[in-house]
Amino acid sequence: MSKNYYSLGLMSGTSMDGVDASIIKTDGKSKYKAILDKYFEYPKDIYQDLIKLRDKIKKRKDLKKFKKKIKSIEKNITLFHAKAANEIIKKTKVNIDFIGFHGQTIFHNNKEKISKQLGDGELLSALTKKRVVYDFRQKDLKNDGLGAPLTPIFHKLLAKKFKIKRDALFINIGGITNFTQVSNYTIDEARDLGPGMCLIDKLIRDHLNKKYDKNGKIAKLGKINNKVLDQLQKNLEQIEKLLLWKSYTISALDVKDFNYSFARKLSLKDAAATLTEFTAKTIYNNMPWHFNNSDSNLILCGGGRKNKFLVEKLKKKTENVKMIDDYGIDGDFVESQAFAYLAIRSYLKLPISFPETTGCKKPCTGGVIVKNF
Repeated sequence: MSKNYYSLGLMSGTSMDGVDASIIKTDGKSKYKAILDKYFEYPKDIYQDLIKLRDKIKKRKDLKKFKKKIKSIEKNITLFHAKAANEIIKKTKVNIDFIGFHGQTIFHNNKEKISKQLGDGELLSALTKKRVVYDFRQKDLKNDGLGAPLTPIFHKLLAKKFKIKRDALFINIGGITNFTQVSNYTIDEARDLGPGMCLIDKLIRDHLNKKYDKNGKIAKLGKINNKVLDQLQKNLEQIEKLLLWKSYTISALDVKDFNYSFARKLSLKDAAATLTEFTAKTIYNNMPWHFNNSDSNLILCGGGRKNKFLVEKLKKKTENVKMIDDYGIDGDFVESQAFAYLAIRSYLKLPISFPETTGCKKPCTGGVIVKNF
């Protein structure tokens, strides 16, 4: 009988607005139970520092150029993660065995085998008195993988938990949209689809003192500019050609691969409407074609699922769209639960990435395990 562990997952995504924290009970294989989820919003200074830093890090050499600033922000976000971890741990009576610490991505380039997440695992371990697993992507990159996505093995576990035996497509709409295709409890394919909320969020950040277009209300008031829509589509095609990986799929995408310069001359409402249409169209056009029928399950995860206007557009384009929340799981915490699960798999030396998910040569584990107390 497999041993069960209590694991805390800490995830901060491309929105850079805070930390999702999840405690789960799992054997790292086929068993899993969600215990507690909680969101911790970054204070304004950390949020702004992260956004500004990410905008500065455009190339590998920038990591060295801004090394001092990176170290300073890394310490601040690690302290914040430690505070969040200690707070959620106090709310439960269970003894946490491991913390899965994703960190904050500021640069990702699989061709150069670099994926930089801010986060000091040693410091987090010292401050929480827990074993910490972090730096999850490096082993995959060294194994000729893309370094992403890493959540498909958890999506496979969810498909089994939900008893979805027929085709299931988990579509995670974060800053970038990615999917995992699971059939008969087996991962068929996983990859990035294109931009998620990154273009819309940046538009709103640049024009308003807001982080996102809540429910797509601004976009809903605007009109789609078809000329700009065509320009965005052609630009995406060029990006995909540049990022062609191993001759068969596009590379792992980064929010910096996209910008909304084509929409700059439009009003805010029209720009939001056009970018929302572009995002929905890209998700629909790039997902496996056979999911456009009623026999399949399209399950939306990630913050983008809360944009009602975007979801309405997806539902008009394809049938059987569901929210992961419909299955009793809070869609805000899928990735934090995933990294809690991946932490245990890493400890058990079980694979977290596979040729069908990241393009790596062979299934490989990941994560650096530290104990600093």
